[in-house]
Amino acid sequence: MEKFYLTTAIAYASRKPHFGNTYEIIMADAFARFQRSMGKDVFFCTGTDEHGQKLETLAGEAGITPQAYVDGVAGEIKKIWDLMGTSYDHFIRTTDGYHTDAVKKIFKKFYDKGDIYKGFYEGWYCTPCESFFTATQAADGKCPDCGREVSQAREEAYFFRMSKYADRLIKHIEDNPEFIEPESRKKEMVNNFLKAGLQDLCVSRTSFKWGIPVDFDPKHVVYVWLDALTNYITALGYDPDKSFEEQSEKFKRYWPADVHIIGKDILRFHTIYWPIFLMALELPLPKKVFGHPWFNFGNDKMSKSKGNVVYADELAETFGVDAVRYYALSEMPYGSDGSITYESVISRYNNDLANNLGNLVSRTHAMTKKYFGGQVPAPTCPADIDSELIAAVEKGVTQSVKLMSEYHVADSLDEIFTMLRRANKYIDETMPWVLAKSEEDKPRLATVIYNLLETIRIGAVLLTPYIPTTAENIFSQLGTDKRGFDTVAFGSLEAGKPLGEAFTLFARIDEKKFLEEMEKARLEAEAALAAKKPMEEPEHEAEIGIDAFGAIELRVAEILECEPVPKAKKLLKLQVDLGYERRQVVSGIAKFYTPDELIGKKVILVTNLKPAKLCGVDSYGMILASGEEDVKVVFLDPAARNGDRVR
Repeated sequence: MEKFYLTTAIAYASRKPHFGNTYEIIMADAFARFQRSMGKDVFFCTGTDEHGQKLETLAGEAGITPQAYVDGVAGEIKKIWDLMGTSYDHFIRTTDGYHTDAVKKIFKKFYDKGDIYKGFYEGWYCTPCESFFTATQAADGKCPDCGREVSQAREEAYFFRMSKYADRLIKHIEDNPEFIEPESRKKEMVNNFLKAGLQDLCVSRTSFKWGIPVDFDPKHVVYVWLDALTNYITALGYDPDKSFEEQSEKFKRYWPADVHIIGKDILRFHTIYWPIFLMALELPLPKKVFGHPWFNFGNDKMSKSKGNVVYADELAETFGVDAVRYYALSEMPYGSDGSITYESVISRYNNDLANNLGNLVSRTHAMTKKYFGGQVPAPTCPADIDSELIAAVEKGVTQSVKLMSEYHVADSLDEIFTMLRRANKYIDETMPWVLAKSEEDKPRLATVIYNLLETIRIGAVLLTPYIPTTAENIFSQLGTDKRGFDTVAFGSLEAGKPLGEAFTLFARIDEKKFLEEMEKARLEAEAALAAKKPMEEPEHEAEIGIDAFGAIELRVAEILECEPVPKAKKLLKLQVDLGYERRQVVSGIAKFYTPDELIGKKVILVTNLKPAKLCGVDSYGMILASGEEDVKVVFLDPAARNGDRVR
């Protein structure tokens, strides 16, 4: 039997995973189930990444040990993975003893080969990403991956000689065009990192302790990415002290990986650092690294600070696990970011699952029971229109399998639902309720009902990797054991067998009612939080006298015009009326207000601020606003007179 080894990136054990994080495990599970349905021996590995400075800091803030902290978060991650019905074969934690022992040996092996040497690291470091960057990469003082502030770091460290393997890696990528997908990701890695010149990689830290210690130099801990990436081989029992031929049967059976399924933000680690580590270990490289896009909330990246985080387990409480799986898999494009809103979740649920799939199953089951006593009728009276339906089914099978094999998951699902929509149209075209009125048309009616039942059955076979519980429920209602991909030839459903009991697969959701209840719950939660957690007293500026305050000239201004500043995402250019003159002001509020929301509003303007030039635009004053993460402009009563001084 052909083997297939696939992995997800191991989830960082810093917090509960949101919907975007959970998408990856759902996608990987669908692909694992699909490969099993193709008759392959699948080994599916996932887990948690549990070392690093960030986790040490979070544990300290929580007043517990790092191990206790990651135990809690890893447990929550595993619970959500299990809730989503993921069929992983192994769940690895980087605090597992077998993994830490292997990492120590790998580090020593690199050192003994001369691939690692001791030096000093000095440069930019992003704590949330646990990543180092050059001055060029972090030119604006921000992490190029997550956009957060980076800090200067200098410490003794061990370095890996990346340049030693760079040319070999470039050749591998050129000789194996399927190694990095999608294609756009490959160009980014080769042009921006490899051909630009690889710098040696810092692979140990001394500024914190929560990591795997370097045996021969205990004040050092192994860099978290070297630790994390090696999970793909330690999970198979890799022993650095043995040759490939001497490794465990599991390792020899499944390595190299057929695909690493990861987020696009960590592609650099998986397509540059990881292949080079494997080259140094003299191991085969994975066949493919697939960098999937992100799920955004609307147009924005999910962020707790923005209050737009959606959690898969909470969605499942309302919509059910399979509905969450379906949305995740159907809404994410192949090469660009996907989007989630509650409105779009409800739309997908009602239109695709409740109407297209659920209603098709319900109507067909009810007609079979009404016209044929709940038994599968024999198809004895074919017509041309049947051939059209059967052709649509055969196309759905061929195309969905082809697209799924190429990692076009959403497109594959769309082919299946196109087939189901064709079946619904077939009902309208054949009008079984009319055929049922005449005994002469009974053979034709039997053929129509059989074709519908068979289309539904084949649809359930195709849907099994994506929404497995729903597929099983459909098989149960059909009373069939023809459930495998070896039964997708049209006509495999056996006539004369009784159907199972009918039940609703997906009940329609009242969108208006749902959104109103959700908003009510949100407001209640905010009120409860505000009542429970009073604002902490902030740091105050030094006291000033009335003369100093009086030196700041604050006046009422009316916003007459407003437009974005070109090539500046945060800035708006305003024309304001002070009563006695008109001024131009630039304000960093573009993320929080649209121009239409501001025109006509009365605001407070600092009028005696020295002029400034922001992104090439002159600004003559400053609008007063509150907050940092969620900025709120101070608006005045519309009756306030333009130009009046604010006291």
